[in-house]
Amino acid sequence: MKQLAHLIGTVGYVGHMRPAPGTWGSLAALPLGWALATLGGPVLFGIALVVGFAKGVWATKIMTAGSEDHDPSIIVIDEVIGQWIALLPVIIGAQAAGADLLALWPGWIAAFTLFRLFDIWKPWLVGMADRRHDHWGVMLDDVIAGIFAAIGVIVLAGLAHAL
Repeated sequence: MKQLAHLIGTVGYVGHMRPAPGTWGSLAALPLGWALATLGGPVLFGIALVVGFAKGVWATKIMTAGSEDHDPSIIVIDEVIGQWIALLPVIIGAQAAGADLLALWPGWIAAFTLFRLFDIWKPWLVGMADRRHDHWGVMLDDVIAGIFAAIGVIVLAGLAHAL
C-alpha cells in the first residue's frame, strides 16, 4: 500500500527529480494532460482530473502519516492536479474552436507560468489552504492555485483575442 501511494504521490518518481521537484511535477503534467485530452477530449481529461485528485488525497495521506513534514517535496501529484486545472480552459477552448491542442501553445505556456507563480507565491486562499498542514492542505493549495491560473489563462486569452 505504501509503495503504491509513493508511486502515485511522486507521479512515477518524478518527485525525486532535483532541483525543484514541484516544477518537474508541473512539467510532467503537460504531456500527460495532452495525451489524455488527445485521447478523450475534455471529458476524459476531466475524469482523470477528478480521479487523480482522489488518488492524490489518498496517497498524500499515507505518505505524510506520522511525519512532521506535512508537505514533503517528493509529493508532486498535487502539482499535476493543479497544472491540469490551469490547462482546462486551453483544452476546452481547443475543442470549442476545433483547433489542435498544440496550436494553442501560448495558452499552455500561460497555464504553466501562472500555475507555478501562484503555487510558489501562495497568495490569499492558496496560502490559507497550505497552512492547514495536512494532506488536504497539500492538495487544496495546488487546486486553488490551478483555479487562479485558469482564471488568468481565460483573461489572457480574452485579451489576446480581443486585440
